[in-house]
Amino acid sequence: MIETAAPRRYRIWFQGATDRVAHNAYISRLEPFMRRVVAPEFDFTFNTVTPPATTTHAITEFRMARAFIRNAVQAQREGYDVMAITHFQDAGLAEAKSAVEMPVLGLGETTLMHACTLGRKLGLVTINPVFIPWHEDQVARYGIAQRVVGVRAVNGKVSDFMDAFERADAFEALREKFVREVNILLDAGADVIVPAGGLPMLLFGGEFGAQIGGAPILNGLAVIAKAAEAAVRLKELTGIGVSRRSNYAHPPEKSLTEFLEQG
Repeated sequence: MIETAAPRRYRIWFQGATDRVAHNAYISRLEPFMRRVVAPEFDFTFNTVTPPATTTHAITEFRMARAFIRNAVQAQREGYDVMAITHFQDAGLAEAKSAVEMPVLGLGETTLMHACTLGRKLGLVTINPVFIPWHEDQVARYGIAQRVVGVRAVNGKVSDFMDAFERADAFEALREKFVREVNILLDAGADVIVPAGGLPMLLFGGEFGAQIGGAPILNGLAVIAKAAEAAVRLKELTGIGVSRRSNYAHPPEKSLTEFLEQG
């Protein structure tokens, strides 16, 4: 009898900027959602950062970037096939891509690129106004400024989203703010809405066929999960990964060692 090899299983390292205790209301919903989305031949873990992103400042994003880069190296050493960073700001994304051979995807870049396939003009709604310039920089960096009509914010806190996951009244209050900002973007010409962050994505885009005024509310968490699968399979089929000519050139071994030991 001819023995057939067991089908290969693949591993996704999802990386958040959240903490299992402080953000349990979110993670306890995110993981079951991912289990429904991820293909049967893929296993995954959702990994956190402690302390998490507790403040809305560039210094915090810098700290997240450091954690993400180190975890990308760890994930590759542990045999994972792909890393998917679920932090929309894409902190440390370019550096993480440069540090490892496996694909590394960022929620912001992956979602925005996919959103461009769904409509002509995009509008972003973020958690807090402090993130507006950060997202505007992302839009410029990814070369899609002409496709984005604006970036708005609900002027909320992370705790507001945690409450909204657990209480109907908190959800309705936050959704009212979200819809108000979405309508401003629709009036400006947006035909696809991107909630800029895992929290608003799961909260407002988790419903099947989510839309406001005919504009899809894009759940980038589903997008990055399927994009992670595709990245693994495409590399397996074609042998092609990120370019090493410029931004994603591998660091010298000495640089990587010094970063891991001291960075």
